[in-house]
Amino acid sequence: MKDNITPKELMLKKIRKALLEKRDNPYPNLEEAPLYKPNEEELEVLFAQELAAVSGNFIFCENGVDFIENLLTLADKYKWRKIYCWEPQLQELLAHYEFPFYRGDKDFEQAEVGITMCEALIARNGSVMVSNANAAGRRLSIYPQQHIVIARTGQLVLDLKDAFQLLKERYGAQLPTMISTITGPSRTADIEKTLVLGAHGPKELFVFMVDDFS
Repeated sequence: MKDNITPKELMLKKIRKALLEKRDNPYPNLEEAPLYKPNEEELEVLFAQELAAVSGNFIFCENGVDFIENLLTLADKYKWRKIYCWEPQLQELLAHYEFPFYRGDKDFEQAEVGITMCEALIARNGSVMVSNANAAGRRLSIYPQQHIVIARTGQLVLDLKDAFQLLKERYGAQLPTMISTITGPSRTADIEKTLVLGAHGPKELFVFMVDDFS
């Protein structure tokens, strides 16, 4: 009779036996335990370290002039010409310093750079939280090969839960329908286990944190 037991029946028998056996919980205080070790670094330093670890680039700027100077340096270094920006606040800043960019989506298939704002910077893992609430939507952070994110120092938080708190304070009950986090450039290792950047989105990510836009 024992020989007639199918592998499925044998597996179910083992599961039933395991469920009947009473064992002490090896992690009785798991829910109360902190998810991470306490952070002792300054948030700016931690974010820069974690962003660099996932192949991102962090640039701290004291003010708007510093930001434009750094942006011009990058544009000259990489020979960028097709730079797109759709958010009015950023458009106003770029136009004030006469920085060339595209306001609309004409010839968008040729876009080299997308400049967007963000909802928050998450220091713990070097991530950028974005949503579809901004004028840039989703296309501008995904399609161009270079993605530039502009953030204020007040948007830098330690953990994901802190980023969601910023969202709740900003939008209340009307949260954006799309909320996502970006951790470094797009990457995949699906093809022969070789890491490829830019396979499903931007291959380079630059995060500018501006202390004062004036």
